[in-house]
Amino acid sequence: MTGIETGFEPGQFAGNAVIVDGRQSETALRVARGTRRLWRAIGCSTVTELVLLDGRRADIVALGPDGSIHIVEIKSSLADFRADLKWRDYRGHCDRLYFAIPETIPQTLMPEDAGLIVADAYGAAIIWEAPEHRIAPATRRAVLLRFAQAAADRLHVLGDPEAANSV
Repeated sequence: MTGIETGFEPGQFAGNAVIVDGRQSETALRVARGTRRLWRAIGCSTVTELVLLDGRRADIVALGPDGSIHIVEIKSSLADFRADLKWRDYRGHCDRLYFAIPETIPQTLMPEDAGLIVADAYGAAIIWEAPEHRIAPATRRAVLLRFAQAAADRLHVLGDPEAANSV
């Protein structure tokens, strides 16, 4: 399995278990941190920057204790939201799709057919739940395998930082 398939790229792994590749703004990193804390508090595990089956990268994928898959698209500014329409493609890879935004973005501008999370670096709140649209079993299996492989690869690098260069 190559780095591209698992979502892990050598040299991009930060010690805080977040892929940092220079594309994320400081605001986006803070929103991601708070959002991941929320998911953890409600019993879900998360990975960031997971490469999906179509090659797109999801900002955060949360795995629920029941096997449910949630994708969170982080928008750090209104310009970021308006410039990026690829989020619609994420629906085919998850049971629920959310946006996570800082409190500086007006909530009224966010699509109502996705869930909404407002976050800062210390926590987050779900403003409204995402509608459920269960994915096909084969898709679920494929996403779960990518999630597991990415998580395992990232844990390996925490214990053996030199392993990042051997992928």
